[in-house]
Amino acid sequence: MTAAVPGRDGTLRDAEAYLLGLELFGMRFGLDRMRRLLTALGTPQERFASIHVVGSNGKSSTARMIAALLSAHGQRTGSYLSPHLVAFNERVRVDGQDVTPARFAAAVDVARQAAIKVDRTLARGDRVTQFEALTAAAFHELAADHVEAAVIEAGLGGRWDATNVIPSTVQVLTNVGLEHTRWLGPTVADIAQEKLDVVRPGGTLVIGPSLHPDARVEAERIAAGRGARLVLADAAPPVGLRLRAAGTFQRTNFALACAAAEAFLERPLEPAAVASAAATTLVPGRFETVGERPLTILDGAHNPAGFVALAASLREVLGGRRLVAVVSVLDDKDAAAMLSELLPLCAEMIATANANPRTLPPATLLSLAAQVARSPAHGTQPAPGPVLRVEPDPRAALVRARELAGRDGVVLATGSLYLLADLKRPVGARPGSVL
Repeated sequence: MTAAVPGRDGTLRDAEAYLLGLELFGMRFGLDRMRRLLTALGTPQERFASIHVVGSNGKSSTARMIAALLSAHGQRTGSYLSPHLVAFNERVRVDGQDVTPARFAAAVDVARQAAIKVDRTLARGDRVTQFEALTAAAFHELAADHVEAAVIEAGLGGRWDATNVIPSTVQVLTNVGLEHTRWLGPTVADIAQEKLDVVRPGGTLVIGPSLHPDARVEAERIAAGRGARLVLADAAPPVGLRLRAAGTFQRTNFALACAAAEAFLERPLEPAAVASAAATTLVPGRFETVGERPLTILDGAHNPAGFVALAASLREVLGGRRLVAVVSVLDDKDAAAMLSELLPLCAEMIATANANPRTLPPATLLSLAAQVARSPAHGTQPAPGPVLRVEPDPRAALVRARELAGRDGVVLATGSLYLLADLKRPVGARPGSVL
């Protein structure tokens, strides 16, 4: 009896098994494999116009909003996002809907067959990576679905990201913070340079007004050097516009999305279409309400800048109510800086884990939280500070947090998208990608 080959029978489960199997080979920088892979697929990325979204935070939200705006203006629009929360097919969307599991699985199988051919041409020990195969499958599916425009979110950085093969006409830089310094460089300017390598000669680069000054300098320099038009987005969308996506930071993201959509369409946006996109765009895992009494919020903030934005949104909704936070952080993040933003707002915090093997042990996170709470830099925090607890199981931690908050309190789960994935995943389902 012949063993089944992952991805060959057209099911989402087998497509995911194939992609998860590629995690063994990790991340490998360079665009040569990706270019070979897309050539084997018939260069699908050239069959639709594209907008490229890069940045440290807000990429997925901004990309979803741009796609919604283009759809509202009559464009058949696709998007490629990362990461997913529960299933891989969440990453590929057409006109506001995830592609079906069957279509996603078929696209992965096409990419798998192309990857087999490409692997034969590579040096010994080199092979197509998970993100490359996934990106190739996404581009194939978007082309097969006859999208006119696609909003493509970069995975890591920009220069060597597998998405940096698209002939985008508009590039969007959401913001730049100190993240992934091991790969992108030690300073904001270094990281900005890596992200801004996606700017195309003669393209249009859209940036927000709150961009870090060092990143702003790089944006201006690189745009000028490549003959690209530089567009500065408004700080907020029109007054009175109602957004379905909650959180003060989403208003900034929507304003950036409006500037990007207008640059792409090369005409003013229609107010009715803008209102429709604002009212219908939901961003899973970004200040997402998943329960009432107590109000229960999931937010995927996973770096200090994300926690600054999260804290601002929390202050708007707390209104003196008791906040209990469930927190899990990966071991390569600046957990102390993240906690310094969150703890002053908390009555209690529960340190937990997530399915990613790089999760910071809950006991270590608890110890760090205790140090942050005692720090002189947080002397404004009411004594004796939040009650700190440990519950390694994330589902049990959320249940306990809801009990501690009481019906009139607020519960927050945050610190890692992998934590949110654990909480959203059906009981008994296997974890998704750790890349």
